[in-house]
Amino acid sequence: MHRSYVIAAACLLVAPTAVCAQTAAEPPNAPAVVAVDHGRVQLSYGGRVVFSGALAAPDRAPEMRTLVDTANGAITQVVKWTARGDGQLALTGTVRGDADAFAASTERRTDGPVIVRNAMGPSESRLNRAVYDRHSDWVLSFDEPTAVRVEADEPAGDSAMFALRATGSEIILRFRPRFYQKHRGLAEYRPWTYQVWRSSVAGWTSWYAYFDKVTEQDVKDAADVLHNVLLPFGYDYLQIDDGYEREPIGTPANWLHPNPKFPSGLRALEQYVARRGLQPGIWTNVSFADSAYAFAHRDEFVRDSGGAPASGNWIGYVMDGSNPATMRDLVRPVYDTLARMGWRYYKLDALRHLRYEGYNSHAGYFRARGLDREQVYRGFVRTVRDAIGPDAFLLACWGIRPELIGLVDAVRVGTDGFGYGGFAEYNSFNNVVWRNDPDHIQLSAPDGYRAATLASLTGSLLMLTDKPEVYRTPRAEIAKRTAPVLFTRPEQVYDVDPSRSGLIGRANTAVSGSGPRAFDADKRLDVPLYLLDVNRGFERWSVLARTGGADSARIRFADLGLDPAKLYFVFEFWSRRLLGEFHDAFVPGPIDSTFKVQVFCIRERVDHPQLLATNRHVSCGGPDLEQVAWSGDSLAGESRLVAGDPYEIYLSEPAGYRFAGVRVTGAEFVGSVLRDGMRTVRLRSSAVGTARWTVRYTK
Repeated sequence: MHRSYVIAAACLLVAPTAVCAQTAAEPPNAPAVVAVDHGRVQLSYGGRVVFSGALAAPDRAPEMRTLVDTANGAITQVVKWTARGDGQLALTGTVRGDADAFAASTERRTDGPVIVRNAMGPSESRLNRAVYDRHSDWVLSFDEPTAVRVEADEPAGDSAMFALRATGSEIILRFRPRFYQKHRGLAEYRPWTYQVWRSSVAGWTSWYAYFDKVTEQDVKDAADVLHNVLLPFGYDYLQIDDGYEREPIGTPANWLHPNPKFPSGLRALEQYVARRGLQPGIWTNVSFADSAYAFAHRDEFVRDSGGAPASGNWIGYVMDGSNPATMRDLVRPVYDTLARMGWRYYKLDALRHLRYEGYNSHAGYFRARGLDREQVYRGFVRTVRDAIGPDAFLLACWGIRPELIGLVDAVRVGTDGFGYGGFAEYNSFNNVVWRNDPDHIQLSAPDGYRAATLASLTGSLLMLTDKPEVYRTPRAEIAKRTAPVLFTRPEQVYDVDPSRSGLIGRANTAVSGSGPRAFDADKRLDVPLYLLDVNRGFERWSVLARTGGADSARIRFADLGLDPAKLYFVFEFWSRRLLGEFHDAFVPGPIDSTFKVQVFCIRERVDHPQLLATNRHVSCGGPDLEQVAWSGDSLAGESRLVAGDPYEIYLSEPAGYRFAGVRVTGAEFVGSVLRDGMRTVRLRSSAVGTARWTVRYTK
């Protein structure tokens, strides 16, 4: 479905802590081979040419210097060309990466506003100064003051191609292999062995709606409402949280045979959810509270100095992941059975406590047995992954979990309650290392619009948690306009706020998970600007979310990676208002207290009527537009419509063009209205499908 694990099948048959053979070639932790001959420049890495180009100098050949640094096993290779005299150098060529390579920046700018940047599709941002190859984990970048343009080129086979031009009196090229693994300190990051989850993950979870008082009927009611109201918009996951299990938790029977609030059992409930077109999800926990079982089966638990089962806050008795009997008797039966029932989404809780209060706090137990406690911990979760299969979604909860990279699909990056900090503190991890989960969103909360907007535009998890009747009120409009979640890549392979990720190594020595650690994402909303660059092939545009700052401060197009010499339309999504056309910069104005966020759709102005946005999605057309083109006297497009949902197309109508009508197939044309230079065309369809529309003009 979404991923391809390339770990050998034999890995699944051995102890969970075994080192598994990999069928993918492991890229070397070595510098590139640099060849320079009569102005031709070539860099080769891992047996492949990653850059080929030409260096032009005005008169004499430039001075060239090279450096390779290997401090702490992180290789940095630098090639510097310096012009002789006052001339300018120009290096032009092509960067070639694997299919999942993307353009980005590697360092924070020293000027301009702080912006979290992401891209849907190949990024064309003028702020990019690098290419990151995710499959082989290398980055090729250029240092200041070299001027750089990196543009996506036509792909060749299974390779992504980038046209590059670097100019200046000095050109400084920097190549770093094993970038996230060595330079960012993520020892378990081996992207050549796994793919990140690319599909949208949006849905509902029971926790804040009902906490542990949730009942079977509550879940059924939620399934009915999601099916009828939100499923057509992309909310296709329903996850039961804490409250269905029997106490004390720990043994398979108490997980698989729920308490009296769920009289029909888990299999029947899974079927009820699935029959409504939803993906069934379930919460489980790695803590163990059954003292009678623990003392009767001491060998299945980590033991203290007296030989008794070791215990800790929030984890109870610590299950020993190095003992095959523990995995066979306590872990595999739970997840094997849930998988056979059909559960597709798993929220695995208390992982921080298994690591901190469990394995780290009892490090001596593992040391005495010659075991690496981190690998034992990783093996524990590998057992869960093996049982549920590669195509089930696995969310690690809660806090940053660097030990589980490649095994889990997403990580709840902060504490309980929706958190904004992770959008800037771990922005570079999202959809590269794993998918970030900012925790559940309550549309009924005052910040419902803002939270859902940022989760959607950053490509994070978007799980709602209101009581289902909320989705039959006008607040459902928030949900309808923010799903599905688009698959994005960060345009920054550094963290905008490094204060948390810079301390990630402390996970190895943390011994308490009672609250957020210094490296866990926090809840603060410190960064006010979030940019999404959308490239659909037939059209490119930018979407800027703003949550604060001075209302009168000018937002410069150059700071958004756009060409400041061009003219742009700016449309605000939530208020459905065209601000106008602007050169160089625009003033955002005050944020409406109803929304607590502005979303600006920014499109380069052309000299004929053009599309400004649609109302379907906060990305201004990301999931619904399938084609848009101007031809002769008409603007034609194709849009994916939701049955029964009024669809609006917002168009510019410059002087000299007179509206002549609309033709539509696959939907009903409801009408159009012109106001303040913007025409709104309204369509409606009673069925899901593609509408083909043409707006005609005369001059």
